Amino acid sequence: MAPSPQDAIYRPDPCLATLAGWIGDPVQPAPFPRTVLRFRNARAAKEVGLHGLEEADWLRHFGRFEPLAGNLPQPLALRYHGHQFRVYNPELGDGRGFLFAQMRDGAGRLMDLGTKGSGQTPWSRQGDGRLTLKGAVREVLATEMLEALGVYTSRTFSVIETGEELQRGDEPSPTRSAVMVRLSHGHIRIGTFQRLAALGLKDEMAQLVDYCLETFPGPAMPDGASEPENKAALLLHQVVERLADLAASYMVAGFVHGVLNSDNMNISGESFDYGPWRWLPTWEPGFTAAYFDHAGLYAFGRQPEAIHWNCNQLAVALRQLSDAPPLIEALERYPELYRKAMIRRWCWRLGVQPRGDDEDTRMIGACEMAMRDSGTGVDAFFFAHRAGRGKPGTGATQKTLGAALAPYSAVEGALDHPYWNDDAPQSMLIDEVEAIWDGIAQSDDWSALEAKVAALRRMGEALAPPPAPAGNVRTG
Repeated sequence: MAPSPQDAIYRPDPCLATLAGWIGDPVQPAPFPRTVLRFRNARAAKEVGLHGLEEADWLRHFGRFEPLAGNLPQPLALRYHGHQFRVYNPELGDGRGFLFAQMRDGAGRLMDLGTKGSGQTPWSRQGDGRLTLKGAVREVLATEMLEALGVYTSRTFSVIETGEELQRGDEPSPTRSAVMVRLSHGHIRIGTFQRLAALGLKDEMAQLVDYCLETFPGPAMPDGASEPENKAALLLHQVVERLADLAASYMVAGFVHGVLNSDNMNISGESFDYGPWRWLPTWEPGFTAAYFDHAGLYAFGRQPEAIHWNCNQLAVALRQLSDAPPLIEALERYPELYRKAMIRRWCWRLGVQPRGDDEDTRMIGACEMAMRDSGTGVDAFFFAHRAGRGKPGTGATQKTLGAALAPYSAVEGALDHPYWNDDAPQSMLIDEVEAIWDGIAQSDDWSALEAKVAALRRMGEALAPPPAPAGNVRTG
């Protein structure tokens, strides 16, 4: 199991500054007309030693972005390229955000504070560099739900309303503005490597590999690797392990990210950058989140393949430092790593002990078929069948499900938390998201958001952290 978060004293460590000459551009935050605190993640702040800040200091640092003591003297807008819906785009980079600070958490891991909606940068590409308040609220909901469901995700650290009126084509305008801060275990993307490869910056690529291996420690090279001292291949092995687990975590959560471009893939394996996300109403592999994903490239059931494709793009970039065969070895591990991650996470959410790969794989297939045929929502299905307590019906699919689940024994304490006695599970369907936002938009009523965050954290306590693979940096 991943360790519980540990309280920390504030320990600044702006080590990305050693790469600042080529990885980012110093920028100035936007001067906002107002700074009204709307969301403060006290739990996350405690892990990096910032929970003791008075509200005025919180607003200074996370609304006006006065530097934290001993940290970056000026924010950095990071540079990267990326494939967007499989079309290469060299005109990317932090267009409405920046890296604000780095520090160690209570487990000694390096953590980043990055922003969204903090103003224009050299990479804004005609954008206004701003974030809508609705977008910030949606990110709070996404990250809280994902964290509760065991997905390795960035966390929404702060939301401050900024007093500007924004024009947007995808929501009623003018609309309220905000600046958001996220806490992440790094902001190095696959697209960061792609940029260096495109520009032929081999020395910088080697520096970045070293930085990632040190910052995101993972397991040693797998036994039998053809080049055990190959740092580029080692990094790819670790990233493949992390992203295979991320893909499985999305599927078990019933989550559709919506924009799995290579610039949205974090080397740490951490999910981040939530735009058109959705949770599944029913188990439908073709369900898409983004209205502009006309071909369904990032549909629910295609997410594992999309993430593997992005791993391939990292391998292409790392060809600057390595021959192809050791990199191909790493890529070929993905399908099996994904299959094992699905078993580990599926059994965890069901609250049962795994029985063996083949039997577990058949059990997962029976569960998927039962959800498809019955139209049962993902959250409702796992809630009903937690620790084997469900009673499948009499239809052929339900009999198959009953036979598949019958041999499984419950994990000790799987139903101990009072959450499992609730009338219904927590979920995050779009109607509820819109209802929460309507209360804020119409009457500035934040009570539904606050209640939902509390309910999601209670669900997370009931589930407890999932078993983590060795390559996931959340284990410290």
